Amino acid sequence: MQTVKEGDKVKIHYTGSLDDGTVFDSSQGREPLEFTTGSGQVIKGFEKGVLGMKVGQEKTIHIPAEEAYGPANPQLIRKLPRKALPKEREPQVGMIIGLVRSDGMQTEAKIIAVTEEEISVDLNHPLAGEALNFKVKLVSIN
Repeated sequence: MQTVKEGDKVKIHYTGSLDDGTVFDSSQGREPLEFTTGSGQVIKGFEKGVLGMKVGQEKTIHIPAEEAYGPANPQLIRKLPRKALPKEREPQVGMIIGLVRSDGMQTEAKIIAVTEEEISVDLNHPLAGEALNFKVKLVSIN
Protein backbone atom coordinates (compact mmCIF):
# COMPACT_ATOMS: atom_id res chain seq x y z
CA MET A 1 0.00 0.00 0.00
CA GLN A 2 1.27 3.49 -0.90
CA THR A 3 2.63 5.66 1.87
CA VAL A 4 3.06 9.44 1.91
CA LYS A 5 6.46 10.64 0.71
CA GLU A 6 7.86 14.08 0.02
CA GLY A 7 6.25 15.68 -3.05
CA ASP A 8 2.90 13.85 -2.68
CA LYS A 9 -0.35 15.80 -2.73
CA VAL A 10 -2.40 14.67 0.25
CA LYS A 11 -5.83 15.28 1.73
CA ILE A 12 -6.15 15.09 5.50
CA HIS A 13 -8.88 15.56 8.07
CA TYR A 14 -7.54 16.95 11.33
CA THR A 15 -8.32 18.42 14.71
CA GLY A 16 -5.66 20.67 16.27
CA SER A 17 -5.41 21.19 20.01
CA LEU A 18 -3.06 22.66 22.61
CA ASP A 19 -1.47 20.57 25.36
CA ASP A 20 -4.29 21.64 27.72
CA GLY A 21 -6.86 20.13 25.32
CA THR A 22 -8.14 23.44 23.89
CA VAL A 23 -9.15 22.85 20.24
CA PHE A 24 -7.95 25.70 18.01
CA ASP A 25 -8.89 24.36 14.56
CA SER A 26 -10.57 21.42 12.85
CA SER A 27 -11.54 20.32 9.37
CA GLN A 28 -14.64 18.63 10.79
CA GLY A 29 -17.66 19.63 8.69
CA ARG A 30 -15.40 21.02 5.95
CA GLU A 31 -13.41 19.66 3.05
CA PRO A 32 -10.17 17.94 4.09
CA LEU A 33 -6.97 20.00 4.09
CA GLU A 34 -5.06 19.50 0.83
CA PHE A 35 -1.35 20.22 0.49
CA THR A 36 1.82 18.95 -1.18
CA THR A 37 4.40 17.55 1.22
CA GLY A 38 7.76 19.30 1.08
CA SER A 39 6.28 22.51 -0.34
CA GLY A 40 6.13 24.53 2.90
CA GLN A 41 2.34 25.03 2.65
CA VAL A 42 1.83 23.83 6.25
CA ILE A 43 4.00 24.00 9.36
CA LYS A 44 7.10 21.80 9.31
CA GLY A 45 6.04 19.48 12.11
CA PHE A 46 2.66 18.78 10.52
CA GLU A 47 4.31 17.96 7.20
CA LYS A 48 6.83 15.63 8.88
CA GLY A 49 4.05 13.94 10.84
CA VAL A 50 2.13 12.76 7.80
CA LEU A 51 5.15 11.28 5.99
CA GLY A 52 4.86 7.50 5.94
CA MET A 53 1.09 7.45 6.57
CA LYS A 54 -1.25 5.20 4.53
CA VAL A 55 -4.72 6.12 3.24
CA GLY A 56 -7.28 5.58 6.02
CA GLN A 57 -4.64 5.67 8.75
CA GLU A 58 -5.26 7.83 11.81
CA LYS A 59 -2.66 9.10 14.23
CA THR A 60 -1.84 11.85 16.70
CA ILE A 61 1.06 14.17 15.94
CA HIS A 62 2.72 16.19 18.72
CA ILE A 63 4.59 19.22 17.37
CA PRO A 64 6.94 21.21 19.61
CA ALA A 65 6.67 25.01 19.29
CA GLU A 66 9.95 25.13 17.34
CA GLU A 67 8.40 23.04 14.52
CA ALA A 68 5.07 24.87 14.67
CA TYR A 69 4.98 28.68 14.84
CA GLY A 70 8.23 29.02 16.77
CA PRO A 71 8.80 30.57 20.17
CA ALA A 72 7.08 33.84 21.04
CA ASN A 73 9.41 36.71 20.10
CA PRO A 74 9.46 39.50 22.71
CA GLN A 75 10.66 41.92 20.00
CA LEU A 76 7.22 41.58 18.40
CA ILE A 77 5.59 43.36 21.34
CA ARG A 78 5.05 46.98 20.34
CA LYS A 79 3.61 50.09 21.93
CA LEU A 80 1.38 52.36 19.85
CA PRO A 81 -0.04 55.77 20.70
CA ARG A 82 -3.66 55.29 21.67
CA LYS A 83 -4.64 58.28 19.49
CA ALA A 84 -3.48 56.28 16.40
CA LEU A 85 -6.54 54.02 16.80
CA PRO A 86 -10.00 54.79 15.46
CA LYS A 87 -12.04 56.65 18.07
CA GLU A 88 -15.25 54.66 17.47
CA ARG A 89 -13.87 51.48 19.11
CA GLU A 90 -12.61 51.43 22.66
CA PRO A 91 -9.42 49.27 22.75
CA GLN A 92 -9.61 46.33 25.13
CA VAL A 93 -7.13 43.66 26.16
CA GLY A 94 -7.60 40.58 23.97
CA MET A 95 -9.00 42.53 21.01
CA ILE A 96 -7.48 41.72 17.61
CA ILE A 97 -6.75 44.77 15.44
CA GLY A 98 -5.51 45.13 11.87
CA LEU A 99 -2.31 47.05 11.28
CA VAL A 100 -0.39 48.05 8.15
CA ARG A 101 3.31 47.20 8.30
CA SER A 102 6.02 49.52 6.96
CA ASP A 103 6.18 47.39 3.78
CA GLY A 104 2.46 48.01 3.15
CA MET A 105 1.36 44.47 4.09
CA GLN A 106 -1.52 44.05 6.49
CA THR A 107 -1.13 42.07 9.69
CA GLU A 108 -3.12 41.39 12.83
CA ALA A 109 -2.07 42.15 16.37
CA LYS A 110 -3.55 41.28 19.74
CA ILE A 111 -3.94 44.06 22.29
CA ILE A 112 -2.19 42.96 25.50
CA ALA A 113 -2.28 46.21 27.54
CA VAL A 114 -4.13 49.54 27.44
CA THR A 115 -3.23 52.78 29.22
CA GLU A 116 -4.48 56.36 28.82
CA GLU A 117 -1.62 57.17 26.42
CA GLU A 118 -0.80 53.94 24.56
CA ILE A 119 -1.67 50.37 23.80
CA SER A 120 0.70 47.40 23.74
CA VAL A 121 0.19 44.90 20.94
CA ASP A 122 1.58 41.43 20.31
CA LEU A 123 2.48 40.78 16.66
CA ASN A 124 3.44 37.13 17.25
CA HIS A 125 1.31 34.44 15.60
CA PRO A 126 -1.46 33.54 18.10
CA LEU A 127 0.01 30.03 18.45
CA ALA A 128 3.66 31.12 18.81
CA GLY A 129 5.29 29.46 21.79
CA GLU A 130 2.69 26.67 21.87
CA ALA A 131 3.24 22.96 21.32
CA LEU A 132 0.49 21.67 19.03
CA ASN A 133 -1.31 18.33 18.84
CA PHE A 134 -3.13 17.10 15.75
CA LYS A 135 -5.40 14.10 15.39
CA VAL A 136 -5.14 13.36 11.67
CA LYS A 137 -6.69 10.92 9.20
CA LEU A 138 -5.17 10.52 5.76
CA VAL A 139 -7.99 10.68 3.18
CA SER A 140 -5.98 10.42 -0.06
CA ILE A 141 -2.56 10.53 -1.71
CA ASN A 142 -2.11 11.80 -5.29
